[in-house]
Amino acid sequence: MQASQLQWASSPKLGAEKIETSSSCSKLGFVSFKRRGSFVVKAMAVNLSSDKNGSLLSSIGNSTNIQWHQCLVKKEDRENLLKQKGCVIWITGLSGSGKSTVACALSGSLYSRGKLVYVLDGDNVRHGLNHDLSFKAEDRAENIRRIGEVAKLFADAGVICVASVISPYRRDRDACRALLPAGEFIEVFMDIPLDVCEARDPKGLYKLARAGKIKGFTGIDDPYESPLNCEIALKHKEGECMSPCEMAEEVISYLEEKGFLQA
Repeated sequence: MQASQLQWASSPKLGAEKIETSSSCSKLGFVSFKRRGSFVVKAMAVNLSSDKNGSLLSSIGNSTNIQWHQCLVKKEDRENLLKQKGCVIWITGLSGSGKSTVACALSGSLYSRGKLVYVLDGDNVRHGLNHDLSFKAEDRAENIRRIGEVAKLFADAGVICVASVISPYRRDRDACRALLPAGEFIEVFMDIPLDVCEARDPKGLYKLARAGKIKGFTGIDDPYESPLNCEIALKHKEGECMSPCEMAEEVISYLEEKGFLQA
């Protein structure tokens, strides 16, 4: 396969250099800028080609002839502005385990510290972006994929994004983790026993599932796959459970230790 040279026009702020790329590369496209570091585009099954004007085009999934537009303002610039580092805090667990409550407590505590946070709650997202999805296996996977992609955008904006969603399957959570640079996906497991969650039953869904009125309900007739290597596990200890605020503080301690609360 012959490689062709593309000459990128230089600008006062971005010195550009020649790059070599094949007319049809897969998996990875690379564009190097002299004084601004490196920019890498990675995606599943990415095909790159150049048109007659030398523009770098790609095909991803069903999207063809698209181009990634690079801006001068980088993630690091946004983080410096916000005085924090963007990341995704992915809270997973059974229905009734307290995911949404902890997410809101965490958001409030970080806000009181002057940090910009946004919560992507599983139910809330289904009111809009994902209202077209059911609870069938394939739709649940798509639900998690969309939330993961949105969370990635928030993190790139420098925001601390808290995703609160059951996300019962490891493969779906791992796929969301793979969207972000190493260390920026923080999996928080609400390790609360099923009997405790069912006793709470805040939405009455366990009762309906037990009566056979809801099929494929996680924990009853559909499995929940516990994380194997989560960053944080919030446990129900000796018959007692920490308060939501105490759980939020445990997550904040992790963020402080890893440097996410300063740029």
